[in-house]
Order: sequence, then structure tokens, then C-alpha cells
Amino acid sequence: MTGTTVCRTVVAIALTATLAGLTGCTSSGGPADGGPGGSAPPAATPQSSDPSSTAPPAPSLTGPSAEALRAVERATGRAGSARVESTTVMGSELSLKAAGALGWRDDGLTGTLTITYTGGTTAETMRRLGTTAMEARYLPDAYYAEVGDEFADRVGGRHWIKYVYEDLEDLGGGAGAGFADQMRNTTPNQAVKLLLTAEDVRKVGEEKTRGRRTTHWTGTVGGATAQTVDIWVDDRDLLVKKVERGRTENGELTQAAYYSEYGVTVSAERPPAADTADFKELLASQGG
Repeated sequence: MTGTTVCRTVVAIALTATLAGLTGCTSSGGPADGGPGGSAPPAATPQSSDPSSTAPPAPSLTGPSAEALRAVERATGRAGSARVESTTVMGSELSLKAAGALGWRDDGLTGTLTITYTGGTTAETMRRLGTTAMEARYLPDAYYAEVGDEFADRVGGRHWIKYVYEDLEDLGGGAGAGFADQMRNTTPNQAVKLLLTAEDVRKVGEEKTRGRRTTHWTGTVGGATAQTVDIWVDDRDLLVKKVERGRTENGELTQAAYYSEYGVTVSAERPPAADTADFKELLASQGG
């Protein structure tokens, strides 16, 4: 495996864990292109390129619909944690599923997800390296992605890669600006905040979602780079399901997540330092 291939794979792993983490909560913007050398799949990035402006625009919705959605925003935010099952499909580049528990307390996103590659060119690359699934651990300052033995042999025998959020800001030629704040502040109720900015938001009606009685809301956000956001809410004003759809240069991006067991205990331990490689140092050592 060449240094360039190592770099591309390290970036691909970074973006896989990013997409899974933001799907578990929400991606507040569309993907941006590339990584070092333009060879990696896109990442989910904030709507604004201004690092000081990671929150969605001020709500434009008023009336009973706004009141109902703000109740959902508050209840879901207060819950602080939940079990999450999510799927992501990004054109022909990547499809994956993730499951685990995530928390969104004051100190940022925490938790653990098991991520399984289910298709796409990135998945094929990872399979050739002996990896079909990995564990991702999210902590307030960084996340850690587990790699298989074959790839570990290429990076000094270490089985975990540490991605400090600030180090990911430059991915995609600067398109990741604001990424660190987004990962710290991301919560499931961000999807509700997005809907509060949609001029066409509407209540679709009552539906059963995984056997639970829910209310379905939908709307379009993002202007020229429009994406649709759908949420399903239970009688406790808690988010049960979220689906976001948009377009990228690599095709359609669809992200869906289901939430359950709100308030569940969440833990994420840092892997042993001796078994961990730093993302930024790896890129530098491989000429990335």
C-alpha cells in the first residue's frame, strides 16, 4: 500500500465516521467535495462556512406549527441521549448503517456507534483492506475510529485513529470550516430547528412508526441547495425518526435515523494511547 493510498483511506475513514455521527444527530448542510488530493468521498459540512455561525438561521415559522415544533425541539434537547439506528446513502460513493447510543450534553457529542459498510466504492476499498465494519467513539474533542488488522499493519500496528475535530477543519480545501463547533453542538433537535426555517413546513398527518403513533412533519430548507427534512414525533414531543434528502456532485444523499430509549446511559472510552494513531500525524508521515 502506497503512502497516497494510506492517506486516502485515512480520510475515507474520517468521513465515514463523520457522516455516521452527523446522521445520528443531524447534518445541517450538504456535503462538500474531496479530501487531500481530491480523492476522498465528501463529508457533511455546516451550512455556513463561517466558524462562528454554526446555528441555523433565525426561525421564520410562526403560529401553531411553530409552537408544536418548538415543543419538540425543547423536549428532544432536554432528553440528552438516545439509542440511534441510522442509514446513509451517498450516490455510488458510499452507503452505510450505524447503530449505538449518542449523548448531547453540555460538553458536546459523546457515545459509540458500530458502523457497517453496505455498498459503494468506498465500501469496496475498505473491504479490500479487510474492513467491513468499525467502531467509532465520539468524545467532546475528537472521535476515534477502529481499523482492522490489515490496515493497522500499515500504520505501525495501531488499531485506532484519533480525529481531533479542529484537525478536520481543512478537509475539502477548507469546506470543513466550522466543523469542530458542529460536532460539539450537534443534537437530534437540530433537524427541528431546520424545519423552523422552512417556509413550506407542514404537518403531513398521523402515522405509525415502528409501531409507535407519531406525527409526521415535512419541509424544504437550504434555498439554492435545497434539502428536504422529514421528522416523526411521538406524544411526548420526542423525535422518533428523521430523514434528510439532498443532492451532491456524487448523486443523491439520503440520511435516515431512528431514535429510542431517550435518556439512556452513554459511555465512550478513549482507546489505549499505545494503540492509537493521530490522523494529522498520519497524513504528515505519509506525505498527505
